[in-house]
Amino acid sequence: MEKLEFSGKRLVVKLGDITEEDTEAIVNAANSSLMGGGGVDGAIHSKGGTVILEECKRIRENEYPDGLPTGEAVITSGGNLKARFVIHTVGPVCSGGILTEEKARLLRNAYHNSLKLASQKGIKTVAFPSISTGAYRCPVDESSKIALRTALEFLKEDSTVQEVRFVLFTDYIYEIYRESLRELSG
Repeated sequence: MEKLEFSGKRLVVKLGDITEEDTEAIVNAANSSLMGGGGVDGAIHSKGGTVILEECKRIRENEYPDGLPTGEAVITSGGNLKARFVIHTVGPVCSGGILTEEKARLLRNAYHNSLKLASQKGIKTVAFPSISTGAYRCPVDESSKIALRTALEFLKEDSTVQEVRFVLFTDYIYEIYRESLRELSG
């Protein structure tokens, strides 16, 4: 585990399973349908139970009938998870593994809008996966820098969120995030 601490706040990078985090909220790297899927999305829906899916269905009916746009975020309860809430966000798809300027902007928005929603709901601790670096094929190195920089900037400006954790599922992704955090803090 690597961490950066400042002004009573923490930015943490760790290896683990996000569905086991005891933060107030975890972030789901969702698809726009909000109906579950593979990877992190499938794991969160599976472990969290049907209450998450039912709340996502209501969000689709009432707020986003065409699906959640890339870079936006919504919140549901955590169902059977340790976390009380799940913030669902949609990251960009990087065709050919290329993170264009527009895709980088959308990825930043996914992290920023998730943190903004957490702050609005009074949530102090949030755990993120590595958004868009799995099935959506965005490069981990560039994506990790965007994720960590966005979280650090948000923590410096926001008075509500106190800790942001990046919970990475593989050693490979964890090591890249760990190195990016060292560069950011160095």
